[in-house]
Amino acid sequence: MQIAKGNVIRSTGMRKKVEELSEQIDRNALPAHIAIIMDGNGRWARKRGLPRVAGHRAGITAVREVVEGSAELGIPVLTLYAFSVENWKRPHAEVATLMQLLKEYLSKELDNIHKNKIQFRTIGRTDELDPSVRRELEKGIDRTQANTGMIFNVALNYGGRAEIVDAVNRILRNGGGKAAASNGGITEKEFASHLYTAGLPDPDLLIRTSGELRISNFLLWQIAYAEIWVTETLWPDFAKPHLYEAIIAFQKRERRYGGLPQLFRNRT
Repeated sequence: MQIAKGNVIRSTGMRKKVEELSEQIDRNALPAHIAIIMDGNGRWARKRGLPRVAGHRAGITAVREVVEGSAELGIPVLTLYAFSVENWKRPHAEVATLMQLLKEYLSKELDNIHKNKIQFRTIGRTDELDPSVRRELEKGIDRTQANTGMIFNVALNYGGRAEIVDAVNRILRNGGGKAAASNGGITEKEFASHLYTAGLPDPDLLIRTSGELRISNFLLWQIAYAEIWVTETLWPDFAKPHLYEAIIAFQKRERRYGGLPQLFRNRT
């Protein structure tokens, strides 16, 4: 795990910084799937003497930056952790604001998402969301489902444990449990086909903002071999340069999947 210092890059030097970092990225070794835990909205607001909802609203700019930056590079899949099953414990007014911001984001950004051939999807127990939120989500999914560019997943009412439980229940409902028992048990591949992310590559790179060193019940099955990159930058301050720094760091790592480093393999 690598922790990066969170220095906010001012807008005046942003373009130059993005260009410099972009040149360092190997386009032939991009992560197939980037997953991001967006954390720090509340602390961002508190530092400025603002209500928490101001941090959530400011975080929309970071979402726009990351979606745009990932699509420009050609990242195949991007997943953002927007609302967890545990987030219902927050004050009702804050939850209502988060849902309203989600609807506003889709209303304002859907044209741009579609124009850039991005396919919008959701993962999580979205059937439990308010009907007005579901309508906006379905509108985005339906309009972009034929797009062939980056797949943009938003995790809503999501929990990694809930996803695994839902997958098990789906297998049982379909009679898969009995079939598996008679054939020596279910395989990892078969189990993964019942997850929300079925058909997508597992994340290669997991990014977390705000410096917290935990995975917060996010994609527990899928991140088994993900490289983790943590930045102290709070989510509203996260921008393309931070995304590019994470990708550059990812490309410098040797991914072994439980095997030996090249140095030791050469000695055997």
